[in-house]
Parts: sequence; C-alpha cells; structure tokens
Amino acid sequence: MLNLQTITEQLGTVCAGRAWVVVTSQEDLDAVLGELTASKQHDFSKIQGRFKTRLSLSSANVDEVIKRRLLAKNEKAAAPLAAAYEGKHDILRNQLSFVRTGMTFKQYTDQSDFADCYPFAAYQFTLVQKVFESIRKAGATGLHLSQGERSTLDAFQSAAKQVGDRKIGVLVPFHRFYPAVEGFLDTAVKRTIDQAGDNHALEPFDLTILKVLFLVRYVDEMPGSVDNLVTLCVDEIDADKLALRKRIEAALNRLESETLIARNGDLYFFLTNEERDIGREIKSQVIGSGEEERALGTLIFEDILGGARKHTYKETGRDFQFNRLCDDHPVGNKMDGAIEVAVISPLHTNYVEFQNDNTAAMRAMEVEGRVLVVLPDDTALGRELRTYLQTEHYVKTKHTGTLPDSTKRILRDRTEDNRARRERLLGSIRTLMESAKWYTYSKKLDLHASEPKAALSEAMEYLIANAYPKMRYIAHLHSNPKHEIQSILRANDVEQIQMVLDTPESNPLALKDLREYMRLCSETSREVNLSDMIEKRYGMRPYGWPELEIVLLVARLAVLKEITLEAESGPLPLERAYEHLTATSKQRKVVMALRQVVGGGVIKDARELCLELFGQQGPSAEDALYISTKAQLATWDSNLAQFASLAETGRYPGRDAIDGARHLLKKFVAEPNSKTFLERFAQNKPELLSIAEDYQDLNDFYINQRHVWEKLQRAEKIFSQNALHLEQDERARPALDRMRLILADTKPYSKLHEVNALIAVVQEVNDKLVEAARDPVVMRITSFLDVVAVELEKVSADAYLRSQAVAELNRLLDVAQAHEVSIAHLNELNGSSEDAFGRAMDVIAECTSQQPNPVGPDPVPHPRPRRIICAKDYAPAELLQTDADVDGFVGRLRDALKKALAEGVRIQVK
Repeated sequence: MLNLQTITEQLGTVCAGRAWVVVTSQEDLDAVLGELTASKQHDFSKIQGRFKTRLSLSSANVDEVIKRRLLAKNEKAAAPLAAAYEGKHDILRNQLSFVRTGMTFKQYTDQSDFADCYPFAAYQFTLVQKVFESIRKAGATGLHLSQGERSTLDAFQSAAKQVGDRKIGVLVPFHRFYPAVEGFLDTAVKRTIDQAGDNHALEPFDLTILKVLFLVRYVDEMPGSVDNLVTLCVDEIDADKLALRKRIEAALNRLESETLIARNGDLYFFLTNEERDIGREIKSQVIGSGEEERALGTLIFEDILGGARKHTYKETGRDFQFNRLCDDHPVGNKMDGAIEVAVISPLHTNYVEFQNDNTAAMRAMEVEGRVLVVLPDDTALGRELRTYLQTEHYVKTKHTGTLPDSTKRILRDRTEDNRARRERLLGSIRTLMESAKWYTYSKKLDLHASEPKAALSEAMEYLIANAYPKMRYIAHLHSNPKHEIQSILRANDVEQIQMVLDTPESNPLALKDLREYMRLCSETSREVNLSDMIEKRYGMRPYGWPELEIVLLVARLAVLKEITLEAESGPLPLERAYEHLTATSKQRKVVMALRQVVGGGVIKDARELCLELFGQQGPSAEDALYISTKAQLATWDSNLAQFASLAETGRYPGRDAIDGARHLLKKFVAEPNSKTFLERFAQNKPELLSIAEDYQDLNDFYINQRHVWEKLQRAEKIFSQNALHLEQDERARPALDRMRLILADTKPYSKLHEVNALIAVVQEVNDKLVEAARDPVVMRITSFLDVVAVELEKVSADAYLRSQAVAELNRLLDVAQAHEVSIAHLNELNGSSEDAFGRAMDVIAECTSQQPNPVGPDPVPHPRPRRIICAKDYAPAELLQTDADVDGFVGRLRDALKKALAEGVRIQVK
C-alpha cells in the first residue's frame, strides 16, 4: 500500500495531475488483510481516501462474461448445436430439473441460450458461484478463493477443457468443477477426498459422487437428495437417468458405509475428517435389545396416538384401559387382564408372516381382546430409527464442556439433524399408520377412518363390543348412579323393602348374573371381596360393567337382604354402607356373602311359635318376621334386665329363672342373620315356651304383685318376733307356717293371692297376744309412776327433780302403750321399768340427802333409804314341793324383810 501511495504521488507529479490510476482488489479487504493495528488502519484509511471514485465490479452477470470470453461459438458450431437442441428442449428440461431447492435455478430458454451455454447447463453459472462463496465462508478453502468472475472463469475453463474432445450432446457434470477449487482446499478437506480414492471398498464413480457432495455441502439452496445428485451428474442430453440413479444410490450406500458421508432422511452430506470421526462414533453406538421396538412404540403411541392408554366406550361411557405393544415389546406398564393394542412393524423378526391376512388374523386371536395393527413395509424405517437412537445416545453421553468449538458445532448440527430426523420419522410412521391393516377376533377390519387416532377408536369400539359380550347386560345406565345408590341404601325398613321389591329392575340380566355368581361362591365357601369382584370379574372380560353400576346392583341385593355386607370383621349396616361401597380405598375392606334363604317350613313353625309366645302370628315375609320377632324378644330381654337388678338383691324371687332366660335370649337378640335367627327360633321351641311361662309370671310379679310380696315380707318380719307365742295358737300356727312357705318358694307367684288372708289371721291372734302382754306392763309402770309421784310430793320436789325422776318411766310407758309389738320386748319392759323405778327413787334420795334437815313446827323428815330385796335369792335351788318347803322359803324372806326394816330402810321387792 505504501508503494501504491508512492507511485501515485510520483505519477501525479510527472503528469501534472493529468493521469488516471485504477486499482482492483478483493471486495472484502478486511477479510483479506486480517486484523490491523490502529496506526495501520489509520494509514490505510488515508490511502483509500486518495481514491475518491469507487466502482463496484459485481459478479451478478458472470454468465455473460463466461459466455463471451469462453463459450462464444462461430457460425459453424452454432448450426449443429441448434440441431442438437431441436426437439430436445422438453428432455433437457426434465434432465436438468431439481427438487426441493431453496431457489429456482435457470433452464435453457431457447436454441440461442442453449448454444451460448453449451456444454454447460444454465443452472451451473449460479450454482458454481454459490459453491465458491459457501466453501469460502465455511473455511474449507483459503480466504483468497474469489467468488467473482476470475475464479468462476477459471472453473468453467477447466471444466470445458475436460470435455473438449467429446462429441456434441455431451454435458458437463457438476463434479468437473472440483479441480478448480482443489488447489485452494484446506489440507484436511483435500486429504479426505484423496484418501477416499485409495479406499478399495469404493469404486471410481463413488469418488465422483463424493466430490459433488463436497461442492454442494455448504450450499443451503441445493439439498443433497438423490434426485438432485442425479441432475448434477447428468453428462449427456440423452442420459439414462434411471440407470444413473441406481449407480448413484449404490455409490451413496458405499460412501455411507465408509462414513465418508452422512445421511439425514433422503439427504446426504459430505463429512470432514472430524465429522467422519464423529459419524463413526455414532455408528458404533450399541442399541440394546428391544430398544428400537420400544422407541418405535413410543413414537407411535405417545406422539402419533397422543399418549392414549384408555378408550372411552361410546355406548356406556366407561373407560377401558389397554396394554400397548410394539413388535411384542410392551410400551409403558402392562396391566393384567386388560385389552391390548399390538403394533407389528417391519422391524419385527417374523414380519413376513404378518403380510398374509389370514395369518395376521389368526395371530390377532392368540391373545383374547387384542387389536393387531400391521404396518406396511418400509425398508428405510429401521435405518432411520437406528440412526436416530445412535445419534441421541451419542449426543447425550458426549460432554461438551471441554470440547473444541468445531466439535461443539458438529454436535449441534447433529442434534438439529436428529431433531429433523425425528420429525421425518413421525411423518413416515403416520403415513404407515394411515395405510396399516387392522385385525381383531380373526377378522381384518374394514375401517372407515384412516387417521391413526380415529382408526384406533373405531377398532377399539369393535373390539370392546366383541370382547365384552355380557356388557349388554347393563341395558340401562343411570345418569347419577351415586344418587341411586344412596336412595337404595335408605330403603332399609319393612315398608321400604317392600317398595324395592315392587320396583322393577332396570338391569335384570346383570342382577341375575350377580345372584348366580354369589350362589356359586357360597357353594364353594369362597369369600367375595367387593374390590376384587369389580376389578377381576365384572370389570374384566366378558363383562366390562361400569364400577358404579356394579355397586348399585350390590346395594340392591343388600337392601333386598339377599346378601350380607361386612367390613373390618363386623357387619356393615346399610346406613353406613354408602362410603364403603363407593370409595375405592374402602371397597377392599367390604366382604359380601350370600344370605341363606329360610325354608317355608321354618317360616310356618316360627309363625306358629309366635302365636304361642306373643298371642299373634308373625308376618309371612322372612325379613318382616325376623324384625318383629327379634323386637319382641329384645323387649323381653330388656324387661328381664330390669327385673334382674331387683332379684340380685336377694329380696325378690326369680333370679335363676331370669338369668336362664336372658342367657337364651342373648342368642337371638345378637343374631344379625335372619335365616340363622328363625331356624334357631323354631328349634328352641320348648325352651322358649318355658321362658314364656317364666316371663309372664315374672312380668306379672314385678309389675303387679311386687307390693303384695313386700307386704308379706314386712308382716313375716313382725310376726317372727312373737313366733313362740303364735305357734302356741291353733289358728295362728298354720297361717304363719304358710306365710313362711310362700316366702321360701322360688316361684311363689300363684300363691300370692293367699297373702292378705294369712296376714289377717295371724295379725288378729298376734294383736290379742300383744295386748295381753301389754296390759300388765302398762299397769306396773303406772304403779311405779304413782309411787314416784308420792315420793316427790313428800320432798316437795321442784320441776327439775320431777322431770328427772319420771322421764325414763314415761318413755317406757310410751313404748309399752303404742310402739312395742313384741311380747318378748314387752316382758323385758317389766325388768326395765323396775330398774327405771329404782333409779328414779335414787335420784329423789340423792337430791333430798343434799338438803339440810328440815326445821319448824311441823318438819317433814327425809325419806328413809331404799333397799332392793330379790325374792328368788331366798328360794331354794330345787323346786318347792311341800308345805315345809314353802314355809322355809317364806320364813327366810320374812326374816330378811324384818331385818331391813329394823335397819331403817325402805324395801323394794323384786
């Protein structure tokens, strides 16, 4: 640049500024020169400033330059070329057409254009420019490779020379442009192509295809499909494109197997050394057994069929889950007993067998409830799927943190390619599904729908209708089955049961089947769990009944008392059954059993026994008879429990009878099964009749006769005090004995009517005896009171002394006159009155002894001391038998009395 500046300045000096200086250069000088320092950039900018007029020499019309400078024809050559084009323009249009390009490439317009371009195709002028530009940008060549006329002229000139000795009709294939860029290629790129030529596994033509793929590798507008490669390789006007296509496909397969190129769908790409190494690593990825089948199944069921795991049957609205298989490999979890959708793809080991409709239909029958989907053959499916999985595994396991930028770029490209490959796989699979054959129940289905989801739905409708033939037993689906279940469970008394019995069943066949199933389970003594019955019987083939419809049938049988419900090892009352029947978590705790029906003979015997026990026959229906009879016996047991609380005191009769009756009644009151209850009721007739007799007696006694019994007890207690005297009476003795006999009787109920008369007899005698004993006692106490009163007068006693002296005698007098009914006690009162009299006299004596001797004209002396002499103390030990014995006794008593008088005391004989 400095030299250019010096020359320009000197030329301006010599020519006095009348000279033109023209400079040509690359368009992107910054890219050619690279990075400059700040000072150099300043100098270069000053130099550019000296050239104020800038001309942009665009390469947009490079074809015109080439046509005039290289391809201009003389008149001698023009005529044969026009003849060669005559009648061939349609062939040439077909021979030189591309598919799925990012732009429209030029075709020959007429004879003149053909002659001007010959032996090149019209599209090549544009494509070669794009090749140079893309290779340069991608860095596969040095930056000095031009994209303008100079490089393009060189490339066309080199290619034209290669076919210069050929006859008219030849066309320049695109690989002829490779030598023009070969000298500018980076060593790594050139080595790849050169080494391919030394590969004995490849043919010479393979190298030609490799060069073409390199040239278009970075041209986005020219995808590397087989169709485009065939067009790029056409070397004659009348070339056999079909034969050429076969050669190219064979070459591509060999190049791909040697990892010189990569394939993404129907597109092929040239690989650099690094890309080739990564490609080989991807090919070496090991795909596990069944992984391809499972991956294909995931694409089919998750992506194409939208993750379908169940089908809602239109007729009943019930969801049917199904297992998913692809080439005999499960996709997702497998459920026991569920229906099955199995896809057979070209990857299946025995895929050929399924090409025959009869064989496929028979294979569909190998598993009951299976829909078999056979995909059409597609040789590319397995290769594409395998490459997809290998690439996915490789990219996931490759750690990009420390990799070079070039490797990261390749991995990103491969990831993007794999994403596109997956989309192509989905498109291919969708197309295969739309053309698939569907089989079930040994029949090939003639489906109206081709779209995969719709076809699956149609096939499932047919399968379910045939796999669940007993599903039609549920002829009526309830709009709100939970509400119906609640209504049914509330019908638990006699009237509601009768109402249910009179209500017609909407699904009689289903109810009949459930009854039969319960009967069979009962005969084999097999426990029936509600959850298992729903999931493993009526929810599976051949039934497929909706869960709540099954529960509704169970509730109906429970209310009809045809089955019994238990939960947590105990009876489940109907009023608490709703939650257990409808909640899935509690259904596993519900156990059902067939309720045994009572025979007509038992019903007859039970009703007759009710007449004997209760005075009226029970209802004729089993449940009503059970309810009413059990209620009667429960009333008996309740009343007897009240009687028992009195009998246990020991003061009332019937304790053993009550205990015995209640022991038997408990077996009936606690029995929840009507059949067992009524059979036991009829079998225990003698015991129940005996209880009935006892119950009537006990009920009458404790309700009506208890006061008589209590009166008898009180009377006997009173009379027992005078028993010795009463037993001496001819009238009282037998009556008292009868009273004692009644009290001792364990069943005195029939004798209680005698009580009042017996009490009256004994009472009359007792009253006379008591009165006879009472009079002497009253007279004696009265005489003592008279004596005390005289003594009190003698000493002029005050009120306090009088009260003290007579208090005890007055109390004894009150007892003797009114309260005491015991003769023995009355007799004791004699002795007690003497003692009380003595104490009264002692009180008077003690009080007067403390007073001073009286003085005055007529003093009243103090009373003399009192001495008690007991007459029996002077009686002999033996009986008095003679007059002498009497005289002796009287004499001794007389002497004692006179002696006491002589001693100045007063005597009280006792």
